Amino acid sequence: MAYTSIDNSGEFFESTLYTGNSTARTITTGMQADLFWIKGRNTTRPNCLFDTVLTNSFASGNSKYLVSSTDAGVTSNATDQITAVTSTGFTMGTDASSDQINGNGQTTVAWTWKAGNSSGSSNTAGSINSTVNVNTTSGFSIVRYTGNGSAGATIGHGIGAAPKLMIVKSDSDNYNWTIYYGDPTDYLVLNGTDTTTDSAEVWNDTAPSSTLFTVGNRNSTNQNSSTFIAYCFAEKQGFSKFGTYGGNGNNDGTFTYLGFKPNFLIVKRTDSGNSWYMYTGKTSTSGGNLTDKYIEANASAVEATTTGEYGFNFLSNGFKATGTGGGTNASGGTYVYIAFAENPFVTSTGIPTPAR
Repeated sequence: MAYTSIDNSGEFFESTLYTGNSTARTITTGMQADLFWIKGRNTTRPNCLFDTVLTNSFASGNSKYLVSSTDAGVTSNATDQITAVTSTGFTMGTDASSDQINGNGQTTVAWTWKAGNSSGSSNTAGSINSTVNVNTTSGFSIVRYTGNGSAGATIGHGIGAAPKLMIVKSDSDNYNWTIYYGDPTDYLVLNGTDTTTDSAEVWNDTAPSSTLFTVGNRNSTNQNSSTFIAYCFAEKQGFSKFGTYGGNGNNDGTFTYLGFKPNFLIVKRTDSGNSWYMYTGKTSTSGGNLTDKYIEANASAVEATTTGEYGFNFLSNGFKATGTGGGTNASGGTYVYIAFAENPFVTSTGIPTPAR
């Protein structure tokens, strides 16, 4: 049985570790990416998100970025940060203006996704025209649109499959990051610890289709004349999965089947005020399956070690909580997870995949 159509996840998503040196340089990720989520691990620098639609493929040399821990709009004074995208990575300047992504001695993680390797093209499928940079194979698109303030407005996303995860942020105004996680009646806020909220004003209580997503008249997704970036993801078997699990408050925690070994995992408790915890197996200090370090998407804090409270085992076909911390495995707690693969459990030919 074939479990995936993407045998090499690294062609579409990768986690890359490097240490900053305040010198213009090239970072090799193994692919040409369009979305870059970068965080200094040993500093209190923020989580910075760059993409090729917002910055016109970095052609101007001004690598605008958004910060996931704040409601602020785009930061534009980044001429010495990401300067170009290459076929196997990206180039950086000295980053002397802020030391966000290349500060000397700063241990750093870059999570990168490939879309269509462009600044986007016009999509007129919805009632609001959009600019879309899309990869239908991996189920990912970067969408930019201008809100009209009308409930029920629709926007084309280009994926050809219904997104199960959407991350929306105004790049022009100070509105919260708004998360769609599969329930069109609810939303979460990325730049905070809020519980899930029920509101028809955000998604108009309408699930996305294979061509469109719908917004209400909420400022954070459809303020009139504001411009927005939306990162849209459809699930792809063996590569990405987005869902929920229940905590059991036990060191022998909940196992969640993915159909792949995770490379990157984000977890957020939805029924209590907890952070967004982000994990990559490459930063584990204990070896083996245990992933014991995390970064908070809604904060600028240094990378933390779980000390047994918030750890996960990254397994060949899913993940398993290993602690009793309320942010990841409280008894009766409800959690949203976002996961991308290191490699599929079984390849497109039906053969089990060794770790890469």
